[in-house]
Amino acid sequence: MSPRLPVALLLALAAGPLGAAPQPASLFQDHAVLQRDRRLPVWGTAVPGEHVTVAFAGQSVGTTAGADGRWMVVLEPLGANPTGADLQVAGSAAVVLHDVVVGDVWLCGGQSNMEFTVDNHNAVYRVENAAAEVAAATFPLIRQFKVGRRASAGPVETAAGDWQPCSPATVGQFTAVGYFFARDLFNRLQVPMGLINCTWAGTPIASWQSPAARAALPPPPPGGAGRPLPGALFNGMVHPLLPYGLRGILWYQGESDVGRAAAYAAEFPELIRTWRAHFGQDDLPFFWVQLANFGAGGDPGGRSWAYLREAQARALALPQTGQALAIDLGERNNIQPHNKQEVGRRLALLAKSQVYGIAVDSTGPLFDRLEPAGAAVRVRFKSAAEGLTAGGRPLQAFEVAGADRRFYPAQATIEGDTVVLRAPQVPQPVAVRYAWTNDPDANLYGGSGLPAAPFRTDDW
Repeated sequence: MSPRLPVALLLALAAGPLGAAPQPASLFQDHAVLQRDRRLPVWGTAVPGEHVTVAFAGQSVGTTAGADGRWMVVLEPLGANPTGADLQVAGSAAVVLHDVVVGDVWLCGGQSNMEFTVDNHNAVYRVENAAAEVAAATFPLIRQFKVGRRASAGPVETAAGDWQPCSPATVGQFTAVGYFFARDLFNRLQVPMGLINCTWAGTPIASWQSPAARAALPPPPPGGAGRPLPGALFNGMVHPLLPYGLRGILWYQGESDVGRAAAYAAEFPELIRTWRAHFGQDDLPFFWVQLANFGAGGDPGGRSWAYLREAQARALALPQTGQALAIDLGERNNIQPHNKQEVGRRLALLAKSQVYGIAVDSTGPLFDRLEPAGAAVRVRFKSAAEGLTAGGRPLQAFEVAGADRRFYPAQATIEGDTVVLRAPQVPQPVAVRYAWTNDPDANLYGGSGLPAAPFRTDDW
């Protein structure tokens, strides 16, 4: 089967010579999802000086293409509308986009664990219970735009891709994390959900940062063979999306930056700030997945992933951010764990709580403070009002250290909403670590079933 041409190009060809009709940007195609409740930029190209009019949902806004042929109009905010409608872009000829709906649009960014599909007929990139998930995936109001891979030394204006409504025939190529996130929210909110899948496996954060972000940071180390250069994926895959209206951003990345925790702690918040600025939404919600447990090889200390997780968590200091934990969902010998359903659900809990005002527990127990208890030490937690549980097993993954800074495994006992720790080698504990290895057996949960976040009380 030959590749399907975008509807805008087909209509332009039918109208006359190429370029006779104004061309909307590549995100504006049949089946597009537009962001509700925000002013909506619509843009594209035309003959320089041509008058362009965009008509949608009772609005008609005109402008004139500049000397470079670019044009942009802004539609006033629209409420959610699941009924597909036509969007017309008219100049000397007209382009009509069909089945355009209004709902919430989430940009899904990162590397392989976000790119990981529902079922691409590959045992590595296939979620748990893939056949059943595919068979049940009749959600025409959940739609994905998969951005084609492109690395560029400079900013580009056009992204390859098209909007695909979710069905058993299409969902196999959806980002799994994004799909399960969107399905959860759709079932609760009943509004269209758009996913912009902007991912590339094996890529470091530097390749996703804009030139503006890179200018504010120290230069990264050389990239490995075949890795995109710093800024190359922002230029080639994110820049063409600007300034599309979004509800928020989901991010799952960091595996390629393990071993660079100190640098990542500066780079990640800068990426959040600059992406928000580029999309023109300083309050844009930004939620990410903290790296899952993984039995990483080539790491004698066995803690490099723990330090990268800590670097990710430091970005919580920024407003409108949230972190979904996966410390209990990993697979020791698989850097791409298959339980993406739970990852999507935990991200959806953050969105429900912080974006949609739905009263749900969105985070598990968080370290609060230590209290000396003789030869033991007591750990108190926030977000543990429903108590603590270890799933019917002895509590694992705690370590304590004394003034000599040597950590030993601790015997851990749950007492109400606290954990008491002791180790025979440490008569006076002064520091505690939890789940502070690459692949911990992290089994501390809150009463709502969400895992406790890894933490350390030392800065050694």
